[in-house]
Amino acid sequence: MSVAIDYELCCWVDGKCKSVSGCCCSGQESAVECEGCVTVCPTGAISRDKCVGIDDSLCDDCGICIESCPHGALS
Repeated sequence: MSVAIDYELCCWVDGKCKSVSGCCCSGQESAVECEGCVTVCPTGAISRDKCVGIDDSLCDDCGICIESCPHGALS
């Protein structure tokens, strides 16, 4: 089983955070630091460019990213 991303729920779109509240980057001057799921991943499987991506070859399905996402975008 691999972690899936629901891009409708994910706050990171087109290289920036689309959420204004309740997000891992709310209250920040810029969303450059919005990396909640990226920073908690112990294997470095999650990346963020224009959108969030998961490298299935690195993901060990630990679920930490799923628990850390305030939007429920990861399952």
